[in-house]
Amino acid sequence: MKSRARDLQIQFGQLQPGPLNAITDVPGVRVGHSNVRGRTANGRDINTGVTVIEPRAGSTTQQPCFAGVHILNGNGDATGLEWIREAGLLTSPIAFTNTHSVGVVRDALVALDRQDRPDDGRLYWNMPVVLETFDGLLNDINGFHVRAEHVAEALDRAVGGPVAEGAVGGGSGMICHEYKGGIGTASRRLSAAQGGWTVGAIVQANHGTRRELRVDGYPVGRYMEKATSPFLRADLPHPGMGSIVVCLATDAPLLPHQCTRLAQRASIGIARTGGGNEDCSGDIFVAFSTGNQQLEATAYERKGAFTCDGLRMVNNDHIGDLFLAASEAVEEAIINALLAATTTEGNGHTARGLDAATLLKALRQAGWPGAERGDLN
Repeated sequence: MKSRARDLQIQFGQLQPGPLNAITDVPGVRVGHSNVRGRTANGRDINTGVTVIEPRAGSTTQQPCFAGVHILNGNGDATGLEWIREAGLLTSPIAFTNTHSVGVVRDALVALDRQDRPDDGRLYWNMPVVLETFDGLLNDINGFHVRAEHVAEALDRAVGGPVAEGAVGGGSGMICHEYKGGIGTASRRLSAAQGGWTVGAIVQANHGTRRELRVDGYPVGRYMEKATSPFLRADLPHPGMGSIVVCLATDAPLLPHQCTRLAQRASIGIARTGGGNEDCSGDIFVAFSTGNQQLEATAYERKGAFTCDGLRMVNNDHIGDLFLAASEAVEEAIINALLAATTTEGNGHTARGLDAATLLKALRQAGWPGAERGDLN
């Protein structure tokens, strides 16, 4: 198992992570992956998949979460975002996949949710949230290899606890800062004085150029670019092409407009790692809160009311710590994605995995004080 950033004594910001340093530190949140790998009859490589984030156990349609979205750069696509903007509610799991599989994943989520719900005679609809990034260099993206059974598999595998990172699920064929990228996660837990809440992030990182890569504020990419080893180069025709999608979760009681404000802070985490400057990147973020829960509906309320036992919200005067937590968690999640991913070849391209020794050497060259503490030994 490859090292995560904190295994290398690299720390980000001032807040402490939760026990797993993952989005699953938010109680009830579960993550599942389905990997789709292989080779076609005509010799095309398949490196793709699906990652599913469940906001809390049970049907999200029955127990929606307040949610918000933010678009940093719109060179990408997603389903279900307009309903979140309109209603302020997340009513489905969130799925990550590749660009050309958004439709099949969306349709599969509708069918699976309907399958789990009894036919009570009511009109029913669902608008699942599916986010994408482009894996067409390492994956036969036009072969449409993600199918409904892979979505079902990812949902079946969704659990709390540690989250697999790197070249897994939707991140299987992704490239980040010209290294192999993919899925990464991290969390922050506020102190009791700050509210005691947790913010978790999960990213599908497929963006950025090597020269701009920063870790803990240090411009490591400048030193990696000068390296001559073939193990540090990815033979990619369009450095920086791709996207990053982010899901933020918190148990803090946020209202929809506050979730939108939280989603905006993913931009800061991406900027801290040197991303967010490419025109050809779709940077789309979703944030949800599990801090308010719908009660069992009465006959009247089943007609459409959303009823909570004492609706709560964080006072805006105290929301800054949550913003800081979100930006730090996204920053660390991106670096965890890079460190977890392994070298992947596909269709004439190679994306090299970023190994710990390479990163630590670049940090030392960039003046990271961890070298003086002996963290590089």
